Amino acid sequence: MEKELKTGTTTLGLLCKDGIVLAADKRATAGHFIAAKKVEKIVKITDEIAVTTAGTVSDIQLLVKIIRAELKLKEIRTGKKPLVKEAASLLAGLVYENIRKLSLIPGISQFLVAGIDVEGFHLYDVGPDGSITEIKDFVSTGSGSELVYGLLEASYKKDMLVKDAIKLAIRSINSALQRDSASGDGIDVYTITDKGVKKVLTKEIKIDLEKS
Repeated sequence: MEKELKTGTTTLGLLCKDGIVLAADKRATAGHFIAAKKVEKIVKITDEIAVTTAGTVSDIQLLVKIIRAELKLKEIRTGKKPLVKEAASLLAGLVYENIRKLSLIPGISQFLVAGIDVEGFHLYDVGPDGSITEIKDFVSTGSGSELVYGLLEASYKKDMLVKDAIKLAIRSINSALQRDSASGDGIDVYTITDKGVKKVLTKEIKIDLEKS
């Protein structure tokens, strides 16, 4: 089971004084095979909430569709925008049910849920077992997370601004790209501020075979 829970990706979330920064690499792998090089691993769920994704692609795509629809229905029924905690709890329930279904293909998925609501900025780690952990500083998932944590432990500051956290996120994902073979091909960075979810950077990294 320990081997199955490992995901070939690198994502991170940084809680800042004035918002949240999410970042991820762009490589999808199937074992040691690079299956895709332009994968969007950060997904906008509502105008105020976004998630990072890791795990089995088909399960991730289905769960994202379901969570989007459920949150939209909830907003229509109540006339209120969903809280970030509500989104995280709903997604965690779906992950919990999914991993406990009998299947020939294990439905392993992990999400970072980040957003802003009437209570402020919130960042949650939804584990592959359906657990929820509220993050008060920073978090990273995937095979490159060990490399990312080393940099974040040394450089993260509790009161840092989004503009500075963007630079730290890029450095952190790049550190994983340099050493983790399951992560690579580019970086996506999103911010969540009082203006909502915004993509601030997407950069593809190509290997020059003639120079390698």
